[in-house]
Amino acid sequence: MIQDIYPHIFNNTYIPGLESNDESLIIHFDGNGSILCKDEGKPFPRLFEFDNKPQKLTYLFSMDDDCVFLAEDEVVDKPSDSGYMRIRDFRKRENTPKKSVFEVFTAKQLAGWYKNNTYCGRCGKLTRRSTVERALTCECGNVIYPRVVPAVIVAVLKRAENRDDDEIVLTKYAGRDAIPYYALVAGFTEIGETFEETVAREVKEEIGLNVKKITYYKSQPWGVADDLLAGFFCEVDGDSNIKRDELELAVAQWMRREDVVLQPDQLSLTNEMMILFKESGEPFL
Repeated sequence: MIQDIYPHIFNNTYIPGLESNDESLIIHFDGNGSILCKDEGKPFPRLFEFDNKPQKLTYLFSMDDDCVFLAEDEVVDKPSDSGYMRIRDFRKRENTPKKSVFEVFTAKQLAGWYKNNTYCGRCGKLTRRSTVERALTCECGNVIYPRVVPAVIVAVLKRAENRDDDEIVLTKYAGRDAIPYYALVAGFTEIGETFEETVAREVKEEIGLNVKKITYYKSQPWGVADDLLAGFFCEVDGDSNIKRDELELAVAQWMRREDVVLQPDQLSLTNEMMILFKESGEPFL
């Protein structure tokens, strides 16, 4: 999955006042959320490669010995051999290391948090950076921390007498910009819910099924949506006729192991769970 970057070491410890140097890696997103990349395949430039140093640099995290900074300038004087790429295209680019995708996803989450909290949501005044932790503060006393949004990924299974005949619900999202490949049922956890209650509710809302034997599998950060995803396997309880939410899903159908079409990369929790089902490796519930 995207966070499986060993032997690389990710360190998100906040270091107030850390200054950049010529070896620092600089991430910049344009107004559309696209990432600045070098043409020769490097994900983002080092400081000395810029014609003029970005004026507003914020330390984000380190990866191995590299300190990664966010250029918060609206426009930067970018290197001549660089350009902007949509994050979706950056993720799919063949020569992009997994650790670089993880860096960009995580940086996108922090960049959005800084940008969306320029002003205090309580009193409307400008926020300022905390000098002791990764937080934004206001003179009114409000303290704002980076947002993490809990959500679930759900593999709904239908068991058969012969394990080879088991089935799983695969979906495709509706909408013009929907991702074209298969996924699983997914949704955000609401206030006051447990993950298990979210699983039951989302399955009922999206495909009209009741479920049982809800079993936790694994979690995953997914920074481009601020998500912390929790994966669950479960079994259909009773009627297995799918009643698809047509506003949410373009496709929702039962598939046997041999018919499962996987996603094109190995980054997502969704795809790993689909692989487990296809290879009969999912947990016995």
